Amino acid sequence: MTEGSRTILRAGVLFTLLIMALPSAAELTAGSMDVKWNEGAEDCSRTAQPPLQVHRYNEATFILRENPCATYEAPFMYVLVGSARALLIDSGDVSDPQAMPLARTVRSLLPTATFPLLVVHTHGHLDHRMGDGQFTGTAGVEVIGTSLQEVTRGLHLTDWPNGTATLDLGGRTVDVIPTPGHYPSEVSYYDRATGLFFSGDFLLPGRLLIEDTAADLASAQRVAQFLADRPVSYVLGGHIELDQAGQTFLGVHHHPNERALQLSKEDLLGLPDIVSGFNGFYGKHGIYILENQNRVLVAFAAVLLALLVAAGFGVRALIHRRRQRVARAKPGTAPARVD
Repeated sequence: MTEGSRTILRAGVLFTLLIMALPSAAELTAGSMDVKWNEGAEDCSRTAQPPLQVHRYNEATFILRENPCATYEAPFMYVLVGSARALLIDSGDVSDPQAMPLARTVRSLLPTATFPLLVVHTHGHLDHRMGDGQFTGTAGVEVIGTSLQEVTRGLHLTDWPNGTATLDLGGRTVDVIPTPGHYPSEVSYYDRATGLFFSGDFLLPGRLLIEDTAADLASAQRVAQFLADRPVSYVLGGHIELDQAGQTFLGVHHHPNERALQLSKEDLLGLPDIVSGFNGFYGKHGIYILENQNRVLVAFAAVLLALLVAAGFGVRALIHRRRQRVARAKPGTAPARVD
């Protein structure tokens, strides 16, 4: 980015932060979700794809998405810029800066090349933190880890999971709300300036992978209570896993006809009822597929093992019958014994 471009960007950011800080600005700072996300390709080797897409929500808020051709997870990341520092929520699924220029791209969105940056995560699954290494050891950058100890200490969450914390970006405050259930140290973020709620994998259009149903229900109730009297522009998760017809994208690099990323406050307030009806194994509710992935995998493994055992008995019986036929074809020969 040229110095002239940086000057224009800096002026835009400062103007936006000024509007945010005006006493009369009880209303949220507006932004746009008018965007078509890159859909990847059926054959990525034959279709050139930019690894990272950037959508400018407003002058101080950016939505980044890793291309499905770069990783079928195609995760979203978010950059919020304050007057004192910026916040990056999640770092994606690709570590190689040559394949995924995340740090360079984030830096280009900030007012100056050395502007302070805080890197945080919604949770610790690899597709949300693989890019951390691009920021580690960089001057002016702090990276908060994803273990429960690192999250509670780094984000100043003194009453886990019941308390909340705030991040001051300078003229812009972001609330941190514990939302374990999908992951033990998962958190969500609420930006007071824009009314955006960043939900990671806690709530997204698609699969809600719930490993601890009681914790997930408590998180849903906690978030509903926290947001009951607060404005929410959009709920923005970590992935889009559905097309417009409601079919899921699983393990594929082509995401045609995706549904919108954004969910609503009503979707979030309705989550406690959805989770309370979860049987702890598998279920569907509207656009959501609720699943305890570990239990499903165990059940799948048990079914597979049963099929293998049945197949083994079938093969053994087949061998036994063939030997009997051979024995009957030779008069005076006793049937072969099969132990």
